[in-house]
Order: sequence, then C-alpha cells, then structure tokens
Amino acid sequence: MVTAAQPLFALSRPRAGAVRHLGPQWYATVMGTAILGTAGVALPVRPPGLRPLCAAFWALSLVLLLGLLAARALHWRHHRDQARAHLLDPATAPFYGCLAMALLAVGGGALSVGRDWIGTPAAVVLDAVLFTVGTAVGLGAAVAVPYLMAVRHRVEASRATPVWLLPLVAPMVSAAVGPSLAPHLPAGQPRETLLLACVALFGLSLLATFVMLPLVFARLVTGGPLPLVLTPTLFLVLGPLGQSTTAAGRFAEIAPGILPGPEGRGLAVFAVLYGVPVMGFALLWLCLAAAHVVRARRHGMGFAMTWWAFTFPVGTCVTGAAALARHTGLVVYGLLACALYVALVAAWGVAAAHTVRRLLSGELLAAPRPAPAEPRPVTARTTSGAVR
Repeated sequence: MVTAAQPLFALSRPRAGAVRHLGPQWYATVMGTAILGTAGVALPVRPPGLRPLCAAFWALSLVLLLGLLAARALHWRHHRDQARAHLLDPATAPFYGCLAMALLAVGGGALSVGRDWIGTPAAVVLDAVLFTVGTAVGLGAAVAVPYLMAVRHRVEASRATPVWLLPLVAPMVSAAVGPSLAPHLPAGQPRETLLLACVALFGLSLLATFVMLPLVFARLVTGGPLPLVLTPTLFLVLGPLGQSTTAAGRFAEIAPGILPGPEGRGLAVFAVLYGVPVMGFALLWLCLAAAHVVRARRHGMGFAMTWWAFTFPVGTCVTGAAALARHTGLVVYGLLACALYVALVAAWGVAAAHTVRRLLSGELLAAPRPAPAEPRPVTARTTSGAVR
C-alpha cells in the first residue's frame, strides 16, 4: 500500500503497489512537454538555440511517454479493480482521452522536430505508428466515454466541467498532426484519403465540442465557479479552439499538392475565415479562465495535476496563432504566438517543478484523500434565500 511518505524510487522496486493510484491524467505531462517542442518550431521567429531546445523537449516527452506506458501497463496488470474504478468514475474516465493525445503529440513532434535527433525515416515510422494507435484510441474514447457517461456514470448537467471535453478533443489532435504524414505516402489516392480523413476527424471533433461546450458554459454561469482544484481545467476549452485553428492551417498547407483544383484553394480560404474568429473567441476564453484562476488562487487553490491544463491547450493556441501568421502575413499573429509561447514555457516550468517535488515525496502516488467541502459561492440567489 502506498503512503504519502513513499518516495518516487518505489517505482523502481519490484512492487506494483506504487502505481495503484497512477491514473490516466498523468498523460497530461507528456502532452504538456511535447507541445513545447512542436509549438517552438512553429513560431515565426528563429532565435539561436531554440530548435535544439525544442528537440530536447520532444525527447523528454518521448521518455515520459515510454515510462508512463510501462507504469500504466503494471497498473492494469496488478490493479484491475482500480483501473475499472477509473473507467466507472465520471471524474476520471474522460482523462483516457489524454492517452490518445499523448501518443499523437509525441508522434507529431517526431516529424516536426524529433527528426533532428533520430533522422527523417525513423521519424516518419514513429509518427505513423503513434498516429495510427493514437487515432484509434482517440476514436474509441470519443465513443466509449460519452456512452459510459450516459449509461453508467449518471452525471448531472450541474456537474459539467471542461474535463468532459478531453475525449472529444483527441480526434482534433489527429486532424492537426495527420496531414504532415500525407507527403510521405504514395501520390494519388493514399494521400488524398489521409487528408480527407483528417478533415473528417476535424468535423467529428468540432461538432462534438459544439454539443458539449454549451453545457460547460451554462454550468459555469448558472452554478457559480468551479471547485478550486478544477479551476485550471477551464484552460482545457482552449484545446479544441487552438487545435482546430492549427488543423485548418495544416489542411491549407498540404492540400495544394494533393487536392487538385478549387478544393485545395478553398481550404486556404477556410483556414483564415475559420481561424480568425475562433482565435478571437480563444483569447476571450483565455481572459475568462485566467480571471477564474486568479480568484481561485486568492481563495487558496493549491497545486494539483490539473495545473497541467495550463500547458497543452495554450500550446495549441501558439500553433494556431502561428498558422494564422503564415496565412495572413499579419505581424500581430506572430507577436501573439510568441507571447503565448512565453506564457507556455512559464506554465510548464511551474507545473513540472511542483510535479517533480511532490512525486519525489510520494504525495502524488498516494491514495487520494477526500476533498474538503468548499463554501457555496455567494450569489444573488443564495443571498435572497438566506434573507428569507
């Protein structure tokens, strides 16, 4: 049994108890690290040393992915009861979307920056494998998690959180990283099939997000602020916004050599007409989420693994803004991408430092403790009820 004082080196012992409470949310560390590399090389500026640093971040994400896959395999082998409990827990099951996104993020990074270390042929093979597996896992999660929510979890609309978006965003990540593989396929039908499959994944994820996002926003407006520990998850809404803008930009860049005629040119127009308003909404949500986080910190919000929500979603906005900078030629989008990247690096540094410190102490591997009840936020409705 793992205790709060059990240190990290317990993971290296021939005991599987150390991974009993290692949930799928840990894949967020892989996503948040991989996006540092892919977002960095997408920037419109190339300061000296940036690309080697981005390659190092990608290599670190690959190591993290391999380590977590091994640890999670031990978890499923020795603690199947806990694994099933995670699937039946409405607060944990959506994090299975993080597994798919971690695979896709590392795979996409292999081709964009990892090839500097492992070479282009190996990067293509690695990306193809991780893209295929990640897309299959993502589609499975996009179906299975909403199904479990409907028939087993018995969730209420008043408990909606941005975490519900995680399994629905995974196909959008596939849509964003898949087009880079198309030029490495035989010309003709294979390339066109992959590109249009990515467009289909784009539509699948986007429409599913449009269905789920109103529930999250309505709960936030009518139910008051999220619990302190969940407040950082508001940044997860940026994921489908930034990633869809990135995907639209990639379609426009790859399509001319694959889709003849007006279809290829139409995707270039779509990248701008779609990306500009969506990025505007992303900036609005960024300000709203940041205001909630500032409030939560003032009310005593401490570190939790939800802080990794400050990384990958912001990174998708970096790549989205960089795509708009390329397609519009506007300097303002380049400046926005650079500013968001600075915030991304800072957020990753804070989240990583807290994670390593608490991992070494064993705190993050211990059994979860019941969260203390938080006071109900004061609103006009609660005030009037108290008066009566």
